[in-house]
Amino acid sequence: MRISARADYAVRAALQLAASQDGGPLKAEAISVAQEIPHKFLEGILNDMRRGGLVLSQRGGNGGYRLAKPARDITVADVIRVVDGPLVSVRGVRPPDLSYTGPAESLLPLWIALRSNVREILEGVTLADVASSHLPTDVTALTHTPEAWTNP
Repeated sequence: MRISARADYAVRAALQLAASQDGGPLKAEAISVAQEIPHKFLEGILNDMRRGGLVLSQRGGNGGYRLAKPARDITVADVIRVVDGPLVSVRGVRPPDLSYTGPAESLLPLWIALRSNVREILEGVTLADVASSHLPTDVTALTHTPEAWTNP
């Protein structure tokens, strides 16, 4: 499983906005500096997030970006889907649209199971959860084994 730089940057930008939700809008430059995201790349990401209904933009001297709804109502999955599309695809195809034959036939349920588990995690964690460092218990439990932290 690979999380793109675009998805990582988008989630980090959304978290920066979530952390300042009580204040006014944040300028893209402030988000860029705080999260060490290339400014031009961030502008494109914020535009995608605006078009996707996750952020609102405001022009002017006091302008900038803010979340379109409370951080508790936006999941990590929502952010990733807006900037990268489906959470899990195989060669750019969603698993239900695939078909395999012969000894590869059982790959389809494997990819579906993978997608189900990725959804369960990413749809179950909100920006508020991450910004407050209070991940759901079932997510935190997955990090308790040493194997979770090592690459095979």
